[in-house]
Amino acid sequence: MLKGNVVGLRAVEESDLNKLLEWRNQPEYRKFFREYRELSMKNQKMWFEQKVIQDEHTQMFSIIDLSQEELLGACGLCYIDWINRSADFSVYIGKDGLYIDNMYAVDAAQIMIRYSFEELNLHRLWAEIYETDNKKKEMFEALGFTHEATHKETHWTGGKWVDSWYYRLLRNNMDFSML
Repeated sequence: MLKGNVVGLRAVEESDLNKLLEWRNQPEYRKFFREYRELSMKNQKMWFEQKVIQDEHTQMFSIIDLSQEELLGACGLCYIDWINRSADFSVYIGKDGLYIDNMYAVDAAQIMIRYSFEELNLHRLWAEIYETDNKKKEMFEALGFTHEATHKETHWTGGKWVDSWYYRLLRNNMDFSML
């Protein structure tokens, strides 16, 4: 387990799937995810087997409260490019409707950043978020990510088109003492 101040990151277990599915299907969360439809347990199990277990370009983790050993959410790296050493970074807290908070989500993100740069030797993390996702925007900027690009009207949500904002964090711009 990768440990931070208040959370730990461990492998996603099959026993986590029901709770992760419940959170991923919440409309107030799903509007911030690429997945536009409600997922079934079959979808969730396929994701687990094909992405979490088998895909060498994906590393997903369950976020665990260290004090209570309780599942809080998920985070990970997708679309890992091992040649160019970059990956898509994601994180969310499902428990108690927190989504992105200043304690659990930030601690999990800091663990993932250290792991990405120090253990995996990645050079670049990137993230696509939607313009309506203010909590994630604030968190990424507080963690040192830079807004790199905007793609116009990429995501349909709430009856309208919203823009995608791309953020990046480069290893050589990191002050690891901040983490």
